[in-house]
Amino acid sequence: MCLSKEIEKIIKCALKEDLTHKDITTILSIPKNLKIKGIILAREKGILCGVEIAKKVFTLENKKVIFKSLRKDGDVIKKNEKIALIEGDAYIILSRERVALNFLSFLSGISTITKKFVEKVKNTPVLIYDTRKTFPNLRSLEKYAVKMGGGFNHRKNLVDFVLIKDNHLKALKFRKKNKLEEEKFKELMLKIRKTTSLKVEMEVETFKEFKMAIKYKPDIIMLDNFRSPLLKKSVAFRNKFYPQVKLEASGGINLKNVKKVAKTGVDFISIGAITHSPKSLDFSLEIT
Repeated sequence: MCLSKEIEKIIKCALKEDLTHKDITTILSIPKNLKIKGIILAREKGILCGVEIAKKVFTLENKKVIFKSLRKDGDVIKKNEKIALIEGDAYIILSRERVALNFLSFLSGISTITKKFVEKVKNTPVLIYDTRKTFPNLRSLEKYAVKMGGGFNHRKNLVDFVLIKDNHLKALKFRKKNKLEEEKFKELMLKIRKTTSLKVEMEVETFKEFKMAIKYKPDIIMLDNFRSPLLKKSVAFRNKFYPQVKLEASGGINLKNVKKVAKTGVDFISIGAITHSPKSLDFSLEIT
């Protein structure tokens, strides 16, 4: 992983938040210049992510700690497996321990749940995508973790491509009696296509909206909360009349139903849960 200035800034903010330079317990109890050694252990099986982040936490702006990675991001790890060896200044290691482990736990949790979804659809051509449902200022790390789990990144920010969602249409009053007005939508699509060469995605909530929207050939249509029979119907219509348009299923998708959704023939499945509510993996630092 290439640690950009943005990621270094995230690490610095985390260390500052924890006031690691003022760790009162370590200051009062640990002799100055004491050297120690330790091992970072995985307490659960999963997909590892955040090793280089953890290394940077311990080594940022100091040469008093040596961090040796034993596994790399994206690796399948077992319970009680050794992840890294660390040695050096006791104050730095003890004061920064929790920050490093927090990054490892959080990012590995994302990679692990992403991998579970990817494994569920492995015998289909469907790709698992994340969303922008990420924690403020941590998106670049979360999206990296998704990739380490075998997933793909949807929009990284609001300028990656055009995504017309339900609230845009509501704000423009494009719906009357819950029906999308085609002429207004047509004008909007023409305006967008004339203004930008960026990819265009459209969110629809009903099959009727889907049939109307696909006529104007957006690059992708997001089928929001469509049940499997309706997804199949949409895929069949797309395949017959507009095969160049990609279809994305989104909303209400979990590990129990993702395989069924994938078998409908959609191209992508986007899942907010892989970043907004992953279960963190447990890691510990054991001083030896």
